[in-house]
Amino acid sequence: MNKRTFLKTSAALGVFSAFAPKDILGNPDEKVDGKLILTDRNGKYTLPPLPYSYAALEPIIDEKTMKLHHDIHHAGYVKGLDKATIEVNKAIEENDYSKIAYWEALLAFHGGGHFLHSIFWHSMSPKKTDMSAELGNYITKDFGSLDNFKNYFAASTNAIQGSGWGVLTYQPEADRLIILQCEKHQNLSQWISTPILVLDVWEHAYYLKYQNRRLDYINSWFDIVNWKWVSDRLSYIKR
Repeated sequence: MNKRTFLKTSAALGVFSAFAPKDILGNPDEKVDGKLILTDRNGKYTLPPLPYSYAALEPIIDEKTMKLHHDIHHAGYVKGLDKATIEVNKAIEENDYSKIAYWEALLAFHGGGHFLHSIFWHSMSPKKTDMSAELGNYITKDFGSLDNFKNYFAASTNAIQGSGWGVLTYQPEADRLIILQCEKHQNLSQWISTPILVLDVWEHAYYLKYQNRRLDYINSWFDIVNWKWVSDRLSYIKR
């Protein structure tokens, strides 16, 4: 896929405008804290490796769940996104949009799965990390305190109907943090918001260990939040 074709496809991916374009088009060889590498140098979407071992988040998230989650579920979204991207490019080249609604829906579904999972892996760490003063100031300004943020995030995420994500986003125009519910991957978005912290509450993320106790999973998850990466992500998005 050449750059011109990839840029055309990126236009078709308007559903993902909440994610900074530099995440999608970034140089895979460039190491920047808070940056996501979602594609290879040719613009093909790629499955990122976990930043830790499968068992590193025990006992909060078990090794078997992590293997299934990353190697099967996330990999499936990458495969589906690449396929949908090829078909959209084909439609553009042939000027045949008879099936565009179908492929746009798959772009939204698989793209949301790929992008949010890529943030999710970095949102966690087996080691305790500290948030930056900048992130702490935003949390205090927008939620009153860290405890208020955790209570709000947990309640909002737990209340998602069916499968979805809890998402902490930054709105650059409003210069504030916002908590959003994301049903499935592609619904209930705010387009100027950029995710900086996400929590997967699809059942495959927690059911082997927590069964139907979603709130227990959410509350335990705060113990492995990678606050340093979230801080770096905020700084990166604000640049």
